[in-house]
Amino acid sequence: MASNEYVQSEVSKVIGNKEFPFPLNHAMASAWILANFKGEELKIFDMKQSTSLCDFAIVASAQNATQARAMVDEISHQLKENGASILSYEGYESADWILLDTGDIMIHVFHGPARDVYDLDLVYAKNPQVKIPEDFYFGKGAEVPREKTDLKGYF
Repeated sequence: MASNEYVQSEVSKVIGNKEFPFPLNHAMASAWILANFKGEELKIFDMKQSTSLCDFAIVASAQNATQARAMVDEISHQLKENGASILSYEGYESADWILLDTGDIMIHVFHGPARDVYDLDLVYAKNPQVKIPEDFYFGKGAEVPREKTDLKGYF
């Protein structure tokens, strides 16, 4: 899978950020990918005090199955490039609920009503949430032209 240079560069910055020790850096890089692929209702739960299955659980929604698969594919690719092992994928074919397990992080990407049916948000609610920086989200921080004159030469 050939990855976009911009995505690679930004993921490398997140993973290399000293504010995010391992495996939080991988969770934050996954969140960055989800946010920039226009994932919705992103949440990272710190699971260290409640289970030995993973350190972080990420829950996100996609607008369609293709978007859900693209998110999981990119996360898998980027985490492998940065030393993580992918232990398992579940639900990739139907894409209603795709689970990507790296051992340290479990990433759940939902499409359609599956998120409400399984309600992991409620299951994980007793765990603290990790704040996702606003600038991780697609289009945040990009300067938007304010006047028509700003568009001169654009077309």
